[in-house]
Amino acid sequence: MNSLTSDEMTIKADDLDKLIDKINLIDIREDYEYDEGHVKGAKNIPMNDLIQEPEEYLDINEKYYIICHSGRRSDFTCRILRDAGYNVVDVLYGTEGYPGDLEIE
Repeated sequence: MNSLTSDEMTIKADDLDKLIDKINLIDIREDYEYDEGHVKGAKNIPMNDLIQEPEEYLDINEKYYIICHSGRRSDFTCRILRDAGYNVVDVLYGTEGYPGDLEIE
């Protein structure tokens, strides 16, 4: 069972910069969305791939921050992953709410 409090289950996108070099950030948008601009250091794993085979991408003992464009997909994905026992934090407002510059591939 996941013992995260509600405050630990989410983070605002504009708070990411303080943690960016210390966290596992996963961008669950589609490849083309990621290529158009993503938060520095984010690893791209499309939502459907991550939901279908989380064990391929995640270590059950690690903590992951999940980001999308607006926060809807990350909320959905985090709920599923938490139910499966993963320690995930939903990045509220996604890349749309991130105040920093997005990297382009």
